Amino acid sequence: MSELRSALLRAAELVASYREGLADGRVTPVARRAEIRSTLGDLPDDPTPLDVVLDELVDVATPGLMASAGPRYFGFVIGGSLDAALVADTIASGWDQCGFNEALSPAAIAFEDVAGSWLKELLGIPATASVGFATGGQAANTIGLAAARWHVLAQHGWDVGSDGLHGAPPVKVVVGAERHATVDRAVRLLGLGERAIVEIPALPNGEIDTEALRAVLAADEIGPTIVCAQAGNVNTGACDDLDAVVDAARDAGAWVHVDGAFGLWAAASPRTAHLVHGLDRADSWGCDGHKWLNVPYDSGYAFCAHPDVHATAMAYTASYLTGQVAGRELGGGDFVPESSRRARGFATWAALRALGRSGVADLVDRCCGLSRAFAERLEEIDGVEIVNDVVLNQVLVHVGDEDTTNRLERALQADGTAWIGATTWRGQRLLRIAVSNWSTTPDDVDRVVASFARLHAGLDLAPA
Repeated sequence: MSELRSALLRAAELVASYREGLADGRVTPVARRAEIRSTLGDLPDDPTPLDVVLDELVDVATPGLMASAGPRYFGFVIGGSLDAALVADTIASGWDQCGFNEALSPAAIAFEDVAGSWLKELLGIPATASVGFATGGQAANTIGLAAARWHVLAQHGWDVGSDGLHGAPPVKVVVGAERHATVDRAVRLLGLGERAIVEIPALPNGEIDTEALRAVLAADEIGPTIVCAQAGNVNTGACDDLDAVVDAARDAGAWVHVDGAFGLWAAASPRTAHLVHGLDRADSWGCDGHKWLNVPYDSGYAFCAHPDVHATAMAYTASYLTGQVAGRELGGGDFVPESSRRARGFATWAALRALGRSGVADLVDRCCGLSRAFAERLEEIDGVEIVNDVVLNQVLVHVGDEDTTNRLERALQADGTAWIGATTWRGQRLLRIAVSNWSTTPDDVDRVVASFARLHAGLDLAPA
């Protein structure tokens, strides 16, 4: 048996054993960054055998691994990875394909073509829209806003590709008060600057106030304008009224981008699709695969209703780039910033092929149902209050003042039964539970609620 084959077979066993232990194991790491770093030592002078490298990798890393792939990790709206997606991603690593264009890997581009069409069908995005397989929500939002910037300036006679932003008509980026921070960073990265942001108040559960939006768009002199809507508030799960947002934006000649990192998946279930009604009327959308689709990391999707604008904002060519010729079918690196890009379509295709339409809907429904169960069970504990309307998979838990909340957060994480983080919303420090993992069960809810009740009861609720 070759050294490579032996190491790969052992790696498969190690991964399988790790995954099998997630259901009952500790969630939080037992080692800190500094401890792990010190154990790794110095750069060796001589080569190291593959089996020794694998031993050191596993032995040193294991104490510092977060079980975010498991059923009781409820932070940051992170899903796990479906078995089919994990296996496909592992094979994709072995194939080592570059998904830039067809000349580099026909298979990589073809699987993105098909997976992208399936995603559009599931999410209710027009079939004619383009799809860029990006790294995650930040990249997807940045790509969507790059296309928007190009389009709205072109509408006002300015070619941002040739002339840049110096001297360009000022672009307004109209956002809700509770937008995700990736929108602000995209605005900075694109050179528009945070002063371009016009903030619209939010309604009680976090949605953008569409009446205020309409008033702002109607009152201002019409110029290059981008409106950013949200499907899935990062704290409450609330979704903007997309029909009303698009109506207001169209009257002002504005581009509408939807940040739907996790909330866009609501469209995949008949029970939650009403929350994102009207999303098909937007101009661009950002979404994450490693959230609710439970695809391994490095998987985001940037959709655009105007493929020519999308490609103009992102694509490039050079004399050495075989396959980048006029008249070819667009795809791959034409819709994202990277050229040396992982073949991301394999894992997404495998997840969708394994789940099917009904499986994706069931995944969304189960997570939403478990979130409601968390809210109902936790509110039965004295001194605990749920402060948001649980419309999707986000639960905000009030347990006391800021100090009490932070201490309970630390206690929960140290206990290891689950990982639950804290957030600040509407001036209150709260615990936040996001149920996004395909493998979470009602039994996991029971275990976490019991742990929560025990730690809450044992906490000295007087300020430290």
